[in-house]
Amino acid sequence: MNYLAHIYLSGNDTELRIGNFIADSVRGKDFTMFPERVAQGIILHRHIDTFTDSHPIVKLSKDLIRSEYGHWSSVIVDLYYDHFLAANWADFHKEPLDIYVEQFYSDLKKNYNILPEKVQKFLPYMVDQNWISSYATVDGISRIFHQMNHRTKNRSKMNFAPIELVKYYNEMERHFREFFEDLEFHVKKQRKALD
Repeated sequence: MNYLAHIYLSGNDTELRIGNFIADSVRGKDFTMFPERVAQGIILHRHIDTFTDSHPIVKLSKDLIRSEYGHWSSVIVDLYYDHFLAANWADFHKEPLDIYVEQFYSDLKKNYNILPEKVQKFLPYMVDQNWISSYATVDGISRIFHQMNHRTKNRSKMNFAPIELVKYYNEMERHFREFFEDLEFHVKKQRKALD
């Protein structure tokens, strides 16, 4: 899963959301530089990734595009799924997506000093270009794929990923909804274990 799903799955706990958000920029298992709840968010993120990577429905989605994108298919499917979460946000959360995302950006700014340097560097661009809310449309997610392809020096060919998103849209959305129900159930158990 990508940013929006990780944030959403952390519930209303600001520190847990921040930890879940920054986890990809944190290496190893030494989280002592972070507040305890932020560290738990990092751990939760890793549980989510492990569950996602081993789920048979996610594998079906990856298999649809694997011949085109190889090992990049995992990253692409994560973004596809965040698109479906954003596009159908009202099915999952009562607060409008733009308000939810703005509040999260505000929380990141308030906690800027605990963010890893990598996150501190990209945060202004993320907020200015409103990456997370842009996931909700095919045009918006297409811009994200173009940026990611640029960051991979065109090796990933992710700039073409919106083609498959449109081609397999209904099938991918069905995969997302079936998988996300399983993921939410799994994460509720993980969050209880952290409390």
